[in-house]
Amino acid sequence: MSTFKKMLATVGIGAAKVDLQIDNEQVAAGDMVTGVVLIQGGRVNQEVDDVYAFVKTQYVQEKDNQRSLVETTVGKFLLASKFTVEAEQAYEYPVSFQLPSGTPITVKRTSIWIQTGLDIKEAVDPKDEDRLEVFPHRHSQIVLDAIDLLGFRRREITCEYAPKLGRNLPFVQEFEFVPTTHFLKDLDELEVIFLPDEDGVELLLQIDRKARGLMGMFAEATDTDESFVRCHFSAHDLHSGADSVAEELSQIIRQFI
Repeated sequence: MSTFKKMLATVGIGAAKVDLQIDNEQVAAGDMVTGVVLIQGGRVNQEVDDVYAFVKTQYVQEKDNQRSLVETTVGKFLLASKFTVEAEQAYEYPVSFQLPSGTPITVKRTSIWIQTGLDIKEAVDPKDEDRLEVFPHRHSQIVLDAIDLLGFRRREITCEYAPKLGRNLPFVQEFEFVPTTHFLKDLDELEVIFLPDEDGVELLLQIDRKARGLMGMFAEATDTDESFVRCHFSAHDLHSGADSVAEELSQIIRQFI
């Protein structure tokens, strides 16, 4: 009977189960995630190599003129390793790890979840998934507040394949804004990519000017009405507040109008 139970456990029947219980399902990128991992032993003892947590999301990739969603890992965290889950026994491990600063915020088309699992040799790894609501990194939020002060309205946010721009990730999250006041006569849109860290935030801007006259229409048709700008706000700059950042950001944009 014992051998039969072990055989069933290798395919997930009567095997150990894992459940992540986090303290707060709402968290900002770069902040700490805390909670506990509960492990319930199955019908037989099982040797666990690792208890891990993957922070997961999806991005859009275009290939052969078709767009598809690709699942990817934003961060991986080792929670425990090398122990025996005894049959019918319950275990509880505290969890604490920092959500990567590059974690995208959750919007309608972008979801974030934590996949927790047990790495068990020669068996189906038990897994658990928990959704997170992710807010902007504190440094990115100050810039977002500044963009709002400049009269831009958020139109769309998407995660797009861009391995050369995403630092250690294969994608970036693009924020698309349209002007409503200050730049209404000058810009069609402003696209922003945020790359925050503890030292500040790097911005990749695409400034799309309005077409004016025949030459402007030609520039728009050939995409030469767009300027690509890279700038950086240090933690010191951001500490001055959204009003100060808005003034500096306005000066940067106006250089390319």
